[in-house]
Amino acid sequence: MLPKPHRRGGPAAVASLAAAALLLSACGGGGEDDNALHILVVKHALTGPMADMGWVADIEEAAGIPVEWEEVSADWDQKKSTMLAAGDIPDLVIGANAVTDADMVTFTGLFEDLSDDMDALPNVQAMFDARPETELMATRPDGEVFSIPSYRRFWPQTSTRQYINQQWLDNLGLEQPTTWDELHEVLLAFKTEDANGNGDPDDEIPIDWSPAGESGFGYFQPSVFLGSLGLPITNGGGSGYFVEDGTVGNFLTDPRYKEVVSFLHDLYADGLVSADVMTQDYSAYQSVGRGDGDTAKVGFSWGWTASDRFGPQIADQYAPIAPLAADASTTDVAWTYDSYSLNYGLNTITMSAQSTKKDAALKVIDAFYGQDLSLQALWGEFGQNIEDGGNGVYTVLPPADETLDPSSWKWTTTLADNSPGWIRDDIEVTLPTDIQEAVEDEAPFADALAAIDPATDIWPGELIKMNAEDSSRLSLLHTDILGPAMQRWATWITEGGVDAEWDDYVAELEGLGLTEAVEIHQRYYDEYLAAQG
Repeated sequence: MLPKPHRRGGPAAVASLAAAALLLSACGGGGEDDNALHILVVKHALTGPMADMGWVADIEEAAGIPVEWEEVSADWDQKKSTMLAAGDIPDLVIGANAVTDADMVTFTGLFEDLSDDMDALPNVQAMFDARPETELMATRPDGEVFSIPSYRRFWPQTSTRQYINQQWLDNLGLEQPTTWDELHEVLLAFKTEDANGNGDPDDEIPIDWSPAGESGFGYFQPSVFLGSLGLPITNGGGSGYFVEDGTVGNFLTDPRYKEVVSFLHDLYADGLVSADVMTQDYSAYQSVGRGDGDTAKVGFSWGWTASDRFGPQIADQYAPIAPLAADASTTDVAWTYDSYSLNYGLNTITMSAQSTKKDAALKVIDAFYGQDLSLQALWGEFGQNIEDGGNGVYTVLPPADETLDPSSWKWTTTLADNSPGWIRDDIEVTLPTDIQEAVEDEAPFADALAAIDPATDIWPGELIKMNAEDSSRLSLLHTDILGPAMQRWATWITEGGVDAEWDDYVAELEGLGLTEAVEIHQRYYDEYLAAQG
């Protein structure tokens, strides 16, 4: 999983963008007054020019007129805010959540309502029929469809797997931990007994996790320890919302969250947590996890796969391990359920209401959801990236560039997870090794994930569309709530004080509107359940 998985407001997920914005004419077209269909595409920094992608010719053929591609690989939010404020957007915008729900409710009238155009979008309608959740993701409360999601199918159910250095355990004659207390004891041994065996007893980092920010929780963070207390979360936790027995709550003020924070402080107080855990960026987190040559530095951590987290040189030292129980008496253990953010891309293609080339734009939208183009936009062109074996059988090929891993190769040669598309359930695909590894590493989490009913046990944020008033209100409330909440997260873990300050903290968040925010979520959840019958 090459891009850093982002926190959601929830996979989902585009990477940080670092290259300059490019403007490329695929057909030699001119300015806004020519006959070209103008498509803006938000790409990963690694992704090459659209002109280099063989499947783009099929998009241009579907349009029936010339296509101009505007390719943005940096500063999209800044560019977008200027563009939306001016009320001038290209015919189509492509990219996972490039145009957000908040944009749609803020800039009313700027985006085409596609709900009346389904006759011109047979592939999209077929996806809605085959995967009804995609229609839920697309449809506003009043029935408008301003943007179409994607469906990827093959990704696992969770982004976050936890790993322990099995070689360190073997060096010290230890068993894999199954509870918090056992983990604590193992981490103490990692710290004091030169677990990596290089003669330096002080260079081991027993436990490390990815940075959380002011906007809430994301992937690869110890918020997953809430599952040790039986509380399933989604997308690493996000803003804290969960569902239990039909009732929406927010774990930021749940006593189980206090237990997790207290446990993490105990680990920190014993010097078992990376000293940089609250200040490092994601790149530093990844770099430290990859050790020094064949010497590992981190004993226990979270990641997408062992090779992605720790690098190919030391990945085989690590084993994925099942969710831990809080203690030996715990019977129900849960985990983070991320299938909606991993297997679906929100708002992947959006059309301007001012487009003068509506017929061509509709043809392009529908073309992206054809079987062959969906596969190629996700994994790359036939012959180079995918072998078409006929009869609905496909094989994703190894990278033609042997210096690149499959994930990097995918992001370099095509739009990958940023693309619109629909991977059908009735085709057979031999997956690349990076996805195979993720699926294999998920095996220890199978029981915990199987116990989660996504229809009733999680907050289904990707399936719920809020109206403009509630969306705006929640945005304000979350700004007020999450700032102090995430500051306390950092302070309580590093300095302690959660028990003494808990009651005042709960009262503070409730005073800042958390109760109101939960009530808004409950109302939408009740409507969602009613709609499901």
